[in-house]
Amino acid sequence: MSTDPATSNKAAFSRIHDAVNSGDAEVIARTIDEVVEPDFLFHAPVPMGATGAQALKNVWAVLLRAFPDIHVTVEDVIAEGDKVVFRNTVTGTHQGEYRGLSPTGKSVTYNEIFIVRFANSRIAEIWGVVDVFAQLKQLGAIPT
Repeated sequence: MSTDPATSNKAAFSRIHDAVNSGDAEVIARTIDEVVEPDFLFHAPVPMGATGAQALKNVWAVLLRAFPDIHVTVEDVIAEGDKVVFRNTVTGTHQGEYRGLSPTGKSVTYNEIFIVRFANSRIAEIWGVVDVFAQLKQLGAIPT
C-alpha cells in the first residue's frame, strides 16, 4: 500500500463506504471503531444524539432502520493533504421511522458531499452537506 497520505486516507474512507453498503450495523460499527478517532467531530444535518465516533454509529443505526436497503454510490473523490472529499448519491426505500415520519414505502435518491479530515491515518473530523430537503420532499413531508 502506498505511503502517500492522500491515497491511504481515500482507502480508509472507502472502508466506511464498503461497510455501509453491507447493510450490516455490526460491520459498520466495527469499521467505524477501526478508522474513526473516538473523539472525532461530526458537522452534518443528520440525527446523531451523541458525540464522537458514537455519533456516526447512531446516524447509521437510524438510517438502516429507516432505509434497510440504503446504498451509497461514490460519484467523485478528491484527496489532498489531510483531507478527502466525497460526492455521493444515496438511494433507499423508506421502510422504518425517519425524522418523525412513519414508513411510506417510497424510494428516495439524494446527494451528499463530505469533507473528511484525517489525523494519524484515522478520521478526525467530517463536514457534511446532505440534501435533506430532497429526502423529505420525496417522502411527502414537504409539498412538491
